[in-house]
Amino acid sequence: MTVEKRPRKRAPLADPKAREFLRKADPVLARLIDVRPDFRPRAWTDELPPFDAFGTLIFQVAGQQLSVASTRAIISHLQDRFGGHMPSPAELLAADPQVLRDAGFSARKGATLRALAERFVDGRLSDKALAKLTDEEVEAALTEVPGIGPWSARGFLLVALDRPDVFLSGDLALRKTIQRVYDFDHLPTDEELEEISDRWRPYRSLAVSYLFASEYGAEG
Repeated sequence: MTVEKRPRKRAPLADPKAREFLRKADPVLARLIDVRPDFRPRAWTDELPPFDAFGTLIFQVAGQQLSVASTRAIISHLQDRFGGHMPSPAELLAADPQVLRDAGFSARKGATLRALAERFVDGRLSDKALAKLTDEEVEAALTEVPGIGPWSARGFLLVALDRPDVFLSGDLALRKTIQRVYDFDHLPTDEELEEISDRWRPYRSLAVSYLFASEYGAEG
């Protein structure tokens, strides 16, 4: 499957209902919300090609322990090697594994992508099936694949499925951002993260977006 060559719609503004819920639930987060009245939580996707489920997982695997800039560079190199588009599962399996190495994937990440591709080809995974699963079921299905941990699975929930209540508890950058914003003198523990993020339910995804925007200067 190739990506259609058509303009991508700009990501929408933050949902007003979710934004107001978070403002009232957390005064610290409210300050971040108030300085971004026109915040678009998915604005960062404007510069990326449209991804299906498999393409999003390639993006997630590429981004493991790498910066966004490095991840985008690897994705661009990969597309160059597949005629300007993201490879379908079948195309990836048919390609020499060295193609992935040349694009910037480690041998381990390449093996993960091939394991994912096999599951899409044989039907164990599919766009439609994943979209129908609960967050917990999606995470369970993806973490069965060697090399896919909770961070990648939850990133998939955010990026591919746009689920509203996802918290990236294992993300070090997010922990450091919460440490700064909430004035911790240490990296917050799992218990402290849970206490804070519970205030944001059922809109933890939007809260995470505001926190990352405060750290990285995202649009809005």
